[in-house]
Amino acid sequence: MEKSTFSRFVLALTTSAFLATSVVAQNADIHKGNWLSWRGPLQTGASLESYEGYEFNPEPEVIDEIAGKGTPVIYKGRLISWGLRGKGADLEEVVQSRDEKTGKVIWERATHDFISDTIYNRYSIGAVGVDPETENVIVATTYGLVTCYSKDGDQLWEHSMMERFGRLTFPNGRAGSPVIDGNICIIRGVTSYWGAQGPARDRFFGFDKNTGELLWASTPGVGPPFLRDSSMSTPFVETRNGKRVFYAGTGCGNIVCVNINDGTPLWRFQISKGGVNSSPVIHGDNLICIHGKENLDTTEIGRAFSLKLPADYDNTGGVVDPKQKGAPRLPESTEVWRNTLEMFTSSPTLVGDKVYQVVKTGSLFCLNSTSGETLWELKLANEQLHSSPIYADGKLYVALFPGEFFVIDVTGAEPKILHKIEVDGNCIGSPSICNGKVYLHTTEKLYRFDIKNTGITYAPSPKQEIPSAGEATKLTAVPGDVLLQAGDTAEVKLVKTDANGIPVGEAGAGEWTKFIPPTAKVKAEMDAAFTGNSIAAAADAKLSAGAWKGVADGKTGILRGRVISNLPYNEGFEDYTLAAKPGGSVAGREFDFPPLPWIGARLKWEVIEKDGNKMLSKTLDRVLFQRSLSFIGHPDLKNYTMQADLMTDGSRRIKSVVGLINQRYIIALVGNANLLEVSSNHERVKESVPFKISANTWYTLKTKVDIAEDGTGVIRAKAWPKEETEPDAWTIEVKHNSAHDHGAPGLFGFSPQSQKTVFIDNILIQQN
Repeated sequence: MEKSTFSRFVLALTTSAFLATSVVAQNADIHKGNWLSWRGPLQTGASLESYEGYEFNPEPEVIDEIAGKGTPVIYKGRLISWGLRGKGADLEEVVQSRDEKTGKVIWERATHDFISDTIYNRYSIGAVGVDPETENVIVATTYGLVTCYSKDGDQLWEHSMMERFGRLTFPNGRAGSPVIDGNICIIRGVTSYWGAQGPARDRFFGFDKNTGELLWASTPGVGPPFLRDSSMSTPFVETRNGKRVFYAGTGCGNIVCVNINDGTPLWRFQISKGGVNSSPVIHGDNLICIHGKENLDTTEIGRAFSLKLPADYDNTGGVVDPKQKGAPRLPESTEVWRNTLEMFTSSPTLVGDKVYQVVKTGSLFCLNSTSGETLWELKLANEQLHSSPIYADGKLYVALFPGEFFVIDVTGAEPKILHKIEVDGNCIGSPSICNGKVYLHTTEKLYRFDIKNTGITYAPSPKQEIPSAGEATKLTAVPGDVLLQAGDTAEVKLVKTDANGIPVGEAGAGEWTKFIPPTAKVKAEMDAAFTGNSIAAAADAKLSAGAWKGVADGKTGILRGRVISNLPYNEGFEDYTLAAKPGGSVAGREFDFPPLPWIGARLKWEVIEKDGNKMLSKTLDRVLFQRSLSFIGHPDLKNYTMQADLMTDGSRRIKSVVGLINQRYIIALVGNANLLEVSSNHERVKESVPFKISANTWYTLKTKVDIAEDGTGVIRAKAWPKEETEPDAWTIEVKHNSAHDHGAPGLFGFSPQSQKTVFIDNILIQQN
């Protein structure tokens, strides 16, 4: 009975539009004996394995006593897990590559959190991405560090999304998993960068999987994430209407569809007022997902739902809101069915014509995927968080937050619990299954369960419909965004693509001219010059940002870029021109914008005049930016001293926090607490000393980070009233065993509930 059920399930998948997450070749059966990504070979939580002589062993093997909240993946005999270990300042996230059979570690790489506000050790939620072509491993941390390792553990490329593209962090620690499709690695996050990408939005980034070059950035949703609601919805990939596309939820409550090859937003459907964190699945011509926030059209909380996919992705019938922009919004009639279930993060598991969904109260539901009708409900626990069920050969494997692991037979009209297993720690990550083994990472251990059998059959992977390139119609600049220091040079390729963004070939040298988009609110140009396809900033190039238009073979491509200053760097704001103009945080007040190349600064800070002196003031009109970080230098800078004059507005009872960012450490004057504080994450790296802070009084803050040969470091800072002489001794010296050896200089301000502003003046950064 179980065999025939599984065969019908595979046939249903093969005749539908289910496609694998990673693409190597049209008929390559890359999923046999592998579990390449968080949701498995079909992106649905379902396995292609079936077993002769099935017998599940409820006594697990402990592979390692290391905490984890993600999903182990398996490829070509390697088990690759992502966990965390250590406590306090020494807590680290660890990627481990093991021998699949023995569990022995082949290599491991550790990273350390920096400048995030992530709490409760919410790390390693998700999974690494494995590229089946190169066997490279890509991991995206909760604080925005995206790193590509070779199969042997060598670092190939890395981006600090926070310091490079203005990624924001949130206490919930949601990030989503990298998705590798063809030559593109998709990374997501809420960012506040510059220009059109300055407003905080949920964005997707397409990187060249081999080089790390940015290919595109896409903003398909509308508005900022609701109540700091970042999303961890991992994209589902397929081919439809001749396009390679992905679907995902956003922090602004939308389901979106984006062209993978060029990042073009194709459509969106507004579901809720809050974030959609679950990952969607595709059933024939419908998309199925769930959320746990208030619905947009009712006062009910949460719903499972199905959307009818547009028949033509070039003519979706959607409407673009001129104020909100984003992708065209599909009509309400797009929704096929809804079932009022509530789940904030766990994703649906699709098996043929059934959807299995765990809800936040710990019940497992089985829905008809065509009608949304509830077929049965099974109470398993009192709560659930994050983990999604997986399916193989008539069985569901369900990990519940309290630390309970279920094996459930779902071949009959009613579910049958075969095993209920107590494990150590909480289950936050989803299990994975491969070659007759079930892997589960809890907050205490990495487990492996054995499925005893007399033979494993692997159903073939569904054929992958890979669109072929058409006639070249446009150009893409690669990379699509450059960062130069004065004196730097970068190479830019112009790649010919068809109307769907599929690469056709390189165009050779182009003719480059500076370009100001007609819709640009800031008419700015980048202080650089092109020779062929090489862009260079002169040694005396000014701090600047702008766009370029590259023309070759009668086609056009656009490049964005920034020039940032070398050290020493000095900014006193006296040369700024203040005027009453649109875009200010206070109506009618004369102000000027801070430098455009400062990441995210134009919505977080303004240059104003106070007491006859020009200075930088933190804006208070956006609660999302009550915690503001703006990076003003290169992410690779190291061994520098940073100094500035700082002041907080307020009274004896209400004062904000103001500080500097030096090499991935925040050094701040904490107003209400009267402290000088050094932190990199408030739950791990945070030390302070008493320092009396009066409102509306200027203080000078000076800081440096010294790194020893063994990798340990000391963060040093001194603060004093501006009118007094600089003290000889450092006010605070903080030792950090796992010190950050580089990082972009920046500015920090925190105004709780956006009540009181802070001021910064006379910024000086010098090489030690």
